[in-house]
Amino acid sequence: MADFLVVAFGGNAILPSGRRGTLEEQRNNIRHMSAELGRLLADGHRVVVTHGNGPQVGEIMLKSELAREVVPPLTLDVGGAMSQGQIGYMLQQEIGNYLTQSQIEHSVCSIVTQVIVDPNDPAFETPTKPIGRFYGRTEAERLRREQGWDMVEDAGRGYRRVVPSPQPVTIQEWPAVRSLVAAGVLVIAAGGGGIPVVRERDGSLRGVEAVIDKDLAAQKLASLVQARTLVLLTEVDAVAVNFGTPQQRSLQLVELLELKGHQQNGQFPAGSMGPKVKAAIDFLESGGDRVVITSAANLIAAVNGLSTGTQVVRSRESAVSLQRTLTGHAT
Repeated sequence: MADFLVVAFGGNAILPSGRRGTLEEQRNNIRHMSAELGRLLADGHRVVVTHGNGPQVGEIMLKSELAREVVPPLTLDVGGAMSQGQIGYMLQQEIGNYLTQSQIEHSVCSIVTQVIVDPNDPAFETPTKPIGRFYGRTEAERLRREQGWDMVEDAGRGYRRVVPSPQPVTIQEWPAVRSLVAAGVLVIAAGGGGIPVVRERDGSLRGVEAVIDKDLAAQKLASLVQARTLVLLTEVDAVAVNFGTPQQRSLQLVELLELKGHQQNGQFPAGSMGPKVKAAIDFLESGGDRVVITSAANLIAAVNGLSTGTQVVRSRESAVSLQRTLTGHAT
């Protein structure tokens, strides 16, 4: 009766803004996350993990630009692949350490994942996806001038580089992910939204300079591998409507049609909850059972019940059936 989950962490959960960003800081954050993921395995759930990489890939590209007079610079797709390896390695190791210390036998592996996008996606004409650290106005202007980066002000926190963010079409390695999960492996895949690639006329793949939204990639992966639940972790405990007003209200157990209504009324900005809500709607419309949107601290409670975080279901009837399943599993 255990669940089959795709769990998506944000890159800022690994490297929060305002931190120096040492590898030890990142590893400490990953160690805490890994314990939570290990607990899901101990509860009998099948788990696929995906993660953001905005801060990490931004750091990799900055190092490349600073060293361009000494070594050839990287392309963004290669930087994305490097961040997948970096974060995947630390997650894989720390989850494995938790399982060993808990005397749980379970394999963990990372897959460097390519996500196919449409070369004619309009996103390539309008970069919108922030990556990397925050800069002051003067430093942002220097980077715009010297490196040719597109820089935008980000929610009053400073300036960040923005790159194209095309929609994911499909995931090249999804059959391998599905096979590994069926064999009892916890899989880390589609990190940072996956490496964006386009398919040429001869069938070959070619990397492109972009970053795919990790929530949309997580939804695509969850749908392809036929997970039952998609978990989107964020910095808040639940999704809210009328945010920042006296009428602000958190959404708890919400039906798909209600969520779509809020989306159509402009409740979820593109730079905030917009991608998560779109991912939730697309997942349920593609056959998924449930979407959980909550903070990492609520992960276990939200997965094992319907009373924590924002829980999105197709209908109240499906929620009743799901609750019976969760209650049966808990007992």
